[in-house]
Amino acid sequence: MYKLDLPVDLKQAAAIERRRNMEKQRQSRIFNAKERIIGVDVQALDQQVKDRQVREETEDARAEAFAADAVRNDKVVVLMEQRQEQDIRNLNKAVNDFRKNFQVPETRREFDLNDPDALKKDKPARLTDDDPRCGISGLQKLDGEDLNSKARTKYQQEQMREWTKSQINERNAADMNQKHADLLYEMKARELDQRACELAAAEEECRRQINMATKNFNLAQQREKDEQEAMKRQQQQDDNYTELSNHIYGDMLTENPAVAQSAFGAHRVITDRWKGMSPEQLADIRNRQEQQRQEKERLEMEERLRNEEWDKQRVDADRAAVILERREERLKKELERKQAHENLRLGAEQKAQREFLDREVYRNNITADFFSQFNTSSR
Repeated sequence: MYKLDLPVDLKQAAAIERRRNMEKQRQSRIFNAKERIIGVDVQALDQQVKDRQVREETEDARAEAFAADAVRNDKVVVLMEQRQEQDIRNLNKAVNDFRKNFQVPETRREFDLNDPDALKKDKPARLTDDDPRCGISGLQKLDGEDLNSKARTKYQQEQMREWTKSQINERNAADMNQKHADLLYEMKARELDQRACELAAAEEECRRQINMATKNFNLAQQREKDEQEAMKRQQQQDDNYTELSNHIYGDMLTENPAVAQSAFGAHRVITDRWKGMSPEQLADIRNRQEQQRQEKERLEMEERLRNEEWDKQRVDADRAAVILERREERLKKELERKQAHENLRLGAEQKAQREFLDREVYRNNITADFFSQFNTSSR
């Protein structure tokens, strides 16, 4: 019989109890939302904290750089404003200096209306007898008065004296200038005449030298031309004798067949020396042409037989292709008919299975017992 009263293993019981306690502690930790830390990546969180610190430090450094740039720009703006203000002050100073030196009140068009010393600078009511301001109604001038008779007479005498002296001086200066101009003209005319004589003599000598040099050159050219013509006639005569000799005793008139042989092979000739083919060569060419004609007829016959064979094979292939195509169409129709029957059968089976599941399997509703089985263990 089986022994059911075996002693309990204390070590195993202690291990089971320890696992139960650990499970309870684990459940208390996991099911407590405030103390649950499962699923948290501490290293990732530390890395995020470090990244955030680095980002904040970078943003602080960037903000400090922008602040330093702003301070520098402010300093530059202040310096530019100071320079602009200094330029404006210099410009205003230059404008004031210009107004002080070149736009004084005395130069204005309407200064006579605002001049404080206008009465001091104004003319008296009457200056001379012919003053245009002295009208009839002013009673500043009466008939018969001559206030400036002595001064006018003295001025007229001085003016007449000056005119006479000026005319005498002008007349003397004109005479002196005319004499000097005549002297210069005469000297220039003599110089031009002498220069013309010298140029004419030099031109005559130059023309004589040119004519002599031209004559000598023409004589030398004529002698050289005569010598060249004599040499050319002698050379032409020698060439004619040589040509006649070559034609008489040459291979062309003697019709030497060896001269037409080419240095590139016995089957090649020199065309400008060749006198034609021999009867043996002509007969050989005709024989070769006849052989080529017969060979061509044979090749054409073979080609025609080959084309007929290919046409026959192509017709047979087309007929076989039509038969195979008709067979494939019949097989395809048969396969489509079988597939339609199979689809109808599968549709009926699926419909019956769906009705069975709806009628027999899916009848139970979800109750609270279904949800109570969750969160019972930490595993």
